[in-house]
Order: sequence, then C-alpha cells, then structure tokens
Amino acid sequence: MRIPLVSVFLAVVLAAATPAAAQTSTPRLADNAPDQHIVVPGDTLWGIAAKFLKDPYRWPDVWEPNRDRIKNPHRIYPGDVIVLDRSGSMPKLMLSTVKVEPRTRIQATEAAIPSIPARIIEPFLSQPLVIDEGGLAGAPKIIATQEGRVYLGRGDLAYATGNVDEKVPMWSVYRPGKALVDPVTKETLGYEALFLGTARLERKTDPTTLMIVDSKQEIGTGDRLMPAPRPEVIEYAPRAPKGEVDGRVLSMYGGVRETGGNRIISISKGKRDGLESGHVLALYSYGAEVKDRSSIYDRNAKAVKLPDERNGLVFLFRVFDRVSYGLVMSAVRPVKVGDVAQKP
Repeated sequence: MRIPLVSVFLAVVLAAATPAAAQTSTPRLADNAPDQHIVVPGDTLWGIAAKFLKDPYRWPDVWEPNRDRIKNPHRIYPGDVIVLDRSGSMPKLMLSTVKVEPRTRIQATEAAIPSIPARIIEPFLSQPLVIDEGGLAGAPKIIATQEGRVYLGRGDLAYATGNVDEKVPMWSVYRPGKALVDPVTKETLGYEALFLGTARLERKTDPTTLMIVDSKQEIGTGDRLMPAPRPEVIEYAPRAPKGEVDGRVLSMYGGVRETGGNRIISISKGKRDGLESGHVLALYSYGAEVKDRSSIYDRNAKAVKLPDERNGLVFLFRVFDRVSYGLVMSAVRPVKVGDVAQKP
C-alpha cells in the first residue's frame, strides 16, 4: 500500500529589489533561487528557507492562513522535494507530492529536519538558568567532595544536603552568576545561574551521594543542585515578533565580550515584551558617539552618535520573563555587549 504525502503550497510574492521593498509585508525570493531542492540529512528549515528567500525568517509567512500551525509547521523529511513554481504571475513554493511505503514514512518521522542546528543549541535547552537574586539559596548544596578534592569532574562523587528527592535520578549543577543588567535602563533583569554539569543520584544517604556524569566547568563545594529538566523538542519555525522590540545584547555565553555566528547570546527582552521561542531579531552594531572630525581642535564640539549598522540575525530558543537566549544565525561583524536587537 502506498500513501501520498500531502502537498503544501506556499505563496511567495516577488518584491522589487529596492531599499523600500525590504519593508514590504511579503517575502522576497533569494537571488538565484533554485528551481527545486531535495532535502537531505543535516538540512535545517532555516537553511532551506535561505535557498529560496532573502529573509529566511519569513518562511512561516507562507503559512499565514493557518496561524495555529505557525509554532509547529508542516514537518519536512530527507528525500522530500521542494519545488519553485515560476509558471504563474505569483511564484509558489511547493512540497512535491511523492508516494512512499508506510514503513519508510514511519522511520522518517524520527528524522524530520529541525528549524536550526539542534547540535548547537541542545546543550542550552535546559541551561543557562535565569533566576531572581538568591534564587538558588534554597536548593540542595554540595557540602563535600570525594576524598576532599577541591574540584570534581566526571565519575567523581559529591555529597549534598537539602531536599534531594530520591525520585529524581538526574540533577543539574549550578553556581550563582552575575547580574544581567539592562545597559539602557540599568534595571537588573535577573541573575544568570551558571550551568556546571550533571549529577546522578547514587544513594539516598545522609548526606546524599551523587556521581558527576559530566562537567562543563569545575564543580566544588557550595554549588547548587536542581532537577535536570528534559530537553525540549525544537518544532517551532523562525518568525518575526508581531510587536516592535528594542533590546540590547546583555552577554555572550561563556563570558567573552564579543562573538560571531553560531554562538549563544542573551537579550534584554523576554516574555513580558511579547517574545517567544522561535522569534528572530535583527542585530545592529551600536553606533559610537564621536566628535566632529572637522572640529577636532574645538573643545566645545558636541559628540555625534553614529547610526546603528545592521549586522545579522539572532534566533531566540529560550525565553524567560525579562531575558531571552538566542543563537546568532549570521553576523557581518563581531556581536558585542550593548548591541541593539530589534524586530527585523
């Protein structure tokens, strides 16, 4: 028995290639867009969209008549063929109708392509953690290490006090981190709890015995434990937020001052500002304030702020109330703390 894969027709309107066109409400085709693309393992929804659209985050716009599917769009699998139909006055993208054996499709269900590279963001789906000041104070605490070691690594034992629930097999290890401060309003948006690694409950003793399963950083006494959440499945599509956003880059994950593509950054806006997982923001290099170069000897010359320059895009994958974490999808120049993040 053979079953057809439902065809999905996606309307894409060609806009004139002018600066004003960049602000139109319809997606534009990419230069040299192919007539078709055969989906292969390793593809992402973002990558495929970039082959056909100038703005990859506009991909979900083609699902506009079905708003309830925006967060969980039609799944696409290796072997599917996406065709660009140029025959009409309005170009269309079409997921070609194919016939497959039922067993083949069942196996392929496990291999649906993700929105963005899962291998990069997977470790960050359960961390970092944004907490209120003192938010880890009541969490179980490591009070001693195996053989009195200063720091623990994979395979070492740790001993913890506090409410370590024996029904929870895996625990995340955190350390209170720095305050996340909005560079514009100076408001403290939260505190970043640094993810150090994962521990497995070994024995419900007094104190509780745990074994370090993996460590991203050195683990020691005083570090806190929280139940390890199950990673989310990334099924949302990239899309622009509905409302205007005017945020700033708060930090680069890992403590560096600047970063580039395929790196994690935090933004000074979150759920209270209308942001959701899957939203895409445009990054702008913040324009510096300089003195009029023609009046460098004039002590009274006023400083002039240079325009912010468009730099790239960031895909938000973890959103807290006042802070969001995202993957930098593209960047012409290094992304720095204080750079601007706005609706694209």
